[in-house]
Amino acid sequence: MPFAWMLSTSLKTLPETMIFPPEWIPKHLVWSNFARAWGSGPFLHYMTNSLVIAVGILVFQMMTIIPAGYAFARYPFAGSGFLFGMVMITLMIPSQLIFLPVYLQLSAWGLLNTHLALILPFASSAFGIFLLRQSFKQVQEELLEAARLDSAKEWQIIVKLMVPMARPVLATFALFSFIAHWNDYFWPLVMTTDETARTLPLGIARIRQEEGVANWNVLMAGNIILVAPILIVFFFAQRQIIRAFVYTGVK
Repeated sequence: MPFAWMLSTSLKTLPETMIFPPEWIPKHLVWSNFARAWGSGPFLHYMTNSLVIAVGILVFQMMTIIPAGYAFARYPFAGSGFLFGMVMITLMIPSQLIFLPVYLQLSAWGLLNTHLALILPFASSAFGIFLLRQSFKQVQEELLEAARLDSAKEWQIIVKLMVPMARPVLATFALFSFIAHWNDYFWPLVMTTDETARTLPLGIARIRQEEGVANWNVLMAGNIILVAPILIVFFFAQRQIIRAFVYTGVK
């Protein structure tokens, strides 16, 4: 219903958005609302930044959560329980609570208004480590022993055995991560002061500032532009998500 209402409003004239009771079907489809939204700022630049940041974060997260999840699940070492508990504690700390020291550190490194300022604070994910640890623990130990008997090294076991078996979980986490950072408004707002690295959610806010809050049709057209890539990603990932929760299971 919210998606349908957003699409309906994006195709209306401004007077039609004020009618009460509201009408779902516009009398005349106003496609120019999308052109007005797109032309209200450098939307292609915003979209490129959002894509670079969301994909960059995901790449860094995959590089950290896969070996960390494997270590906690299949490589016992002294203090592993304590360290995993510390990882889980970070799930209870919102990023807004620690943004000031992170901001000061990135400022000292001269990274403000860069893509790295929006990528590095999220280079790992406690939620992703937890998901992969639970998935890796379900793999039978006999498979790992057979691989070691065939002279497979630990990194080969991770890449050729564990990762393919955890593909549905990885796809599910990738979707969650992409959506979260594609829609993120707070962190880009804090870490940027110009248009260099600003993202699409900030561009949508700019529509509201330039067009005024009364122009709901243009604002909703901008939100359609924001949501469309997420829907495309979900369309291609939905089969893996179903496999992750139905067949593999998250326990």
